[in-house]
Amino acid sequence: MVSVQPANRLSVVIVTESRPHALDYQAYSSLLVSRAVQAATGAGWAVDLVAAGDLGTVETLRRTDGSAALVVLGGEDIAPEFYGAARGYRAEGAHVETADEAQIALVQRAADRGTAVLGICRGHQIIDVALGGTLLQDLGETHDHRNDGVPITSVMSDHSVAIQAGSRILGRFAPSLLTRSAHHQAVDLLGGGLRVAAHAHDGLVEAIEHESLPLLGVQWHPEDPGAVRGQFAALLGAVTDAAGISAAGCSVAAERPRAASIAA
Repeated sequence: MVSVQPANRLSVVIVTESRPHALDYQAYSSLLVSRAVQAATGAGWAVDLVAAGDLGTVETLRRTDGSAALVVLGGEDIAPEFYGAARGYRAEGAHVETADEAQIALVQRAADRGTAVLGICRGHQIIDVALGGTLLQDLGETHDHRNDGVPITSVMSDHSVAIQAGSRILGRFAPSLLTRSAHHQAVDLLGGGLRVAAHAHDGLVEAIEHESLPLLGVQWHPEDPGAVRGQFAALLGAVTDAAGISAAGCSVAAERPRAASIAA
């Protein structure tokens, strides 16, 4: 990975670039990462890909220092000790504690500096945990937020989310958005300064935002190939607009786009 330093630099932060124990998952994860990078580049950002679990905390912070904005993508469950819970819950998988520590430190620094952050799935949960929040460790065997027992390429589930009235960052969007998700955990207690920005029909928190800082987390995957077209770029534009910044050549529409017009 080659670091870039222009004023419109965006760091896309992932867990790892290699999962030799889970090749199918790694292949699908790489597809999502490449689509996120492609969408951000198309919006005018100079993208630097940073694998927090491979680099560790010190190097992750160094590599992202000076970035105008950050995107923290999905991946493994956050290790429970980072939010004061115990291991041994249903459907618990492998953890990457090095990535947890690095990404939590990264979000905490971003909050101190007022740097724009978009968190997706795990990244959404990282924002909450970094600011002192907790997670629901497992949604149980029956829920519609992930398809279980299927090939990894079929794991995504389509469902709508309702945008919270008065949302500071997501308020530009239609009241309801069609989303694609693949999670068995969810935000529980909110971290300091955070509020719910969207929820699902079953009441689960699907998006969080900070009451004053440019921090936005969404539980779904706008970078997935089956997501509504343009949704990833629109969400990135919303959070960077909240920070008062934009990529070269990237403009944020003043009007509220309809849900169907927002894409990945």
